[in-house]
Amino acid sequence: MSTDNKPLIAVTGATSKQGRSVVATLLESQRFRVRALTRRRDSPEALRLEKLGAEIVAAPLELGLQKEFVAAFKGADGAFLMTPPIAPPETTEAPLGRQLADAAVEAGVGHIVFSTLENVDKITGGTKYAPHFTDKARVADHIGGLPISHSFVMLAFFYTNLIEYYAPRMEGDTLLLPIYLPEDFRAPFVDPLTATGPVVLEIFSNPERYNGKTLPIVGDIISPREMVETFRRVTGRKAEYRNAFTRDGLLRYFPEFAANEFFVRELLGMVEFAVEYGYFGKEQDLEWSRRLNPQTLNWEQFLRTTGWRGDKRSFGD
Repeated sequence: MSTDNKPLIAVTGATSKQGRSVVATLLESQRFRVRALTRRRDSPEALRLEKLGAEIVAAPLELGLQKEFVAAFKGADGAFLMTPPIAPPETTEAPLGRQLADAAVEAGVGHIVFSTLENVDKITGGTKYAPHFTDKARVADHIGGLPISHSFVMLAFFYTNLIEYYAPRMEGDTLLLPIYLPEDFRAPFVDPLTATGPVVLEIFSNPERYNGKTLPIVGDIISPREMVETFRRVTGRKAEYRNAFTRDGLLRYFPEFAANEFFVRELLGMVEFAVEYGYFGKEQDLEWSRRLNPQTLNWEQFLRTTGWRGDKRSFGD
């Protein structure tokens, strides 16, 4: 098959963790061409994607760029859509997602894959505040009503959260890991940098099979206690769990978060929702993505693959 005859997939947020995984996996499969939408064409990540073979288009994830998105989606057989993390009290995530979806429809895209989460507001009757989840769910509801073939992916908690945003700190000779879940609560986690792409590749390879479906992406179901024990075993370092689940625990280890009360409320609401209601709905098959891709990293494999030993790292959005 010539390059020009391969289906073209447009990927929004292409330099984000999820976006990079999707772009790299689609290109490595040699089944698709990729148009990578990103804020800056000359960023180091964009240049890396271009080197992999992606067509780079400057298209920042912002409101008011409907025409630009329609132009960027023109000629695409499929589009991977995502909305970036937008800290509350900003409320642009849902309208941005709707704008992306509408632009894809207007451009004549064949199939949308949107990265969504559960509707916390609806499930909890408004008792938990997690707009990062709910706004994505509202976008998914909007897409469900559009005249376009579509699928949804739903990623578990990111392993990278513990490295980027909840970084450990040393106390004497012990590494303290402040984790945003109760010590013995088992929750789903995943590495977005390696797990997203294989699922999206499967969907775009078989869009009819997955039309209308929501597919969870999970690498491990594990408790903070097990995470710390595994970390000690893999790294040989002395390490202990610390509570960043309650408000007091969170602000003790991350006092800088207190500058945005809405952000604190969202962090607490998100994890309280996961503990009280379950991160994923009970109807979701949490083993599906690991059956599809047995190479999906569990926590131990993630530690061994990345060589992480407790240092703070940045992985991009």
